[in-house]
Amino acid sequence: MPVDLNGYWKMVSNENFEAYMKALDVNVAIRKIANLLKPDKDITQDGDHMIIKTLSTFKNYNMDFYVGKEFEEDLTGVDERKCMTTITWEGDKLVCVQKGEIEGRGWTHWVEGDELHLELRAAGAVCKQVFKKT
Repeated sequence: MPVDLNGYWKMVSNENFEAYMKALDVNVAIRKIANLLKPDKDITQDGDHMIIKTLSTFKNYNMDFYVGKEFEEDLTGVDERKCMTTITWEGDKLVCVQKGEIEGRGWTHWVEGDELHLELRAAGAVCKQVFKKT
């Protein structure tokens, strides 16, 4: 049984986010604003159906997907691209592969104790974020 990611999570650390956004070719003004934010994660997990909401005072982003089923992800508002996305469980880690213009793009979520970890990857850049459950 995969780990339970359900809940509301508040960001406590965000390492190398600027380099990650630069790898996605996010414009400098948006990067400066986004780097100041501490977004929350609101995750609803019902079997293979998941909704991951990233919430901030600047922009919100919602992912609604089924684990193991490829879908077209519209990243308008993030980096203005579309990609084909597949999310699977690899042990207790939720792993996302995003196929499109940016090589090596994706992310991994996992839980350690009371912390939700998120590793974001794009074009060799890696950002590490940590959230605490509220």
